[in-house]
Amino acid sequence: MPTQKVIDILHGKICPYCGKDSKYVDSKIVYGESYGMIYRCDDCDAHVGVHKRTDKALGRLANEELRRYKSKVHELFDPLWRSGKINDIWPKYIPDTSNRNKAYKWLARQLEIKEEFCHIGMFSKRYCKRAINILKNL
Repeated sequence: MPTQKVIDILHGKICPYCGKDSKYVDSKIVYGESYGMIYRCDDCDAHVGVHKRTDKALGRLANEELRRYKSKVHELFDPLWRSGKINDIWPKYIPDTSNRNKAYKWLARQLEIKEEFCHIGMFSKRYCKRAINILKNL
């Protein structure tokens, strides 16, 4: 069971690089114009967006390197569920589950992690690399 600190890191409340509390700020600080609120650590140049109309982080804070890794995972993962290919890889025996959720369930099994922690937004560089290897080998 993860500690409260680990949960706070995964939910964007604490910076995984320096351990300081993140700040809830307007994304204008990063992008020059506002796309909504984000959680940010100024010291580490790490940030993460939030779900629309909430203050719930999309995952953990990510620095530039981790953001590149997460982009690569999305590049490989998103076509898997958007195209429906997940249904060829993993037959349709999970009732009332979207292709996206099914793909995350499948990836959680491949990574040998709990489903509630299998979201690209929560991945560290290590898990991004593992996911990239798994997805490239499909």
